[in-house]
Amino acid sequence: MSNIFDGSDPVLIAKRWMEEAEKTELNDANAMALASVDQAGMPNVRMVLLKEIDETSFIFYTNYNSVKATEIFDSGKVALVIHWKSLRRQIRVRGEVERTSEEQADKYFKTRSLNSRYGAIASEQSKPLSSRDELTQRVAAVMKSTSGNPERPKYWGGFKIKPIEIELWADGEDRLHNRFRYTRGSTGYDWNSQRLFP
Repeated sequence: MSNIFDGSDPVLIAKRWMEEAEKTELNDANAMALASVDQAGMPNVRMVLLKEIDETSFIFYTNYNSVKATEIFDSGKVALVIHWKSLRRQIRVRGEVERTSEEQADKYFKTRSLNSRYGAIASEQSKPLSSRDELTQRVAAVMKSTSGNPERPKYWGGFKIKPIEIELWADGEDRLHNRFRYTRGSTGYDWNSQRLFP
């Protein structure tokens, strides 16, 4: 079991685990529960798709006018959890958040299917919607106005979660699971690791 934890950088371990999960998980290996808090401190959690793990951060994309984005902008902090039934592993992350660059957001937006791009432009994410018909009409209007080549709207882009704490968990026999917590005072510093009781 210890070989799956090889390495001193938990972000790179998480990246390796994600690559394994993409081969074994039936649906959405990159699905993660993302938690934020509102101005009153009330938590919110929702499923989003993790699009990349680079050397320093976990990256996802959304509408910057959505409830989640508003809460992220207000606090600058989030938590996430990824669980893979196929691998019997879990990753928990707490960290600070910053926007991706405009160039990175543009590049990713162009990789989305055409219909997904139309939907991202047409949707006023988290706002009240009178009917399904209103949504389909908005999508049709975007399709017509963009002539099949929609550009990323300024209100849509990416967030980079810069972790200060990561916990890696793997199933163990008789519920004697393997848990390691990695912490650092701020991003850019070396990681300290500690095995935890299951």
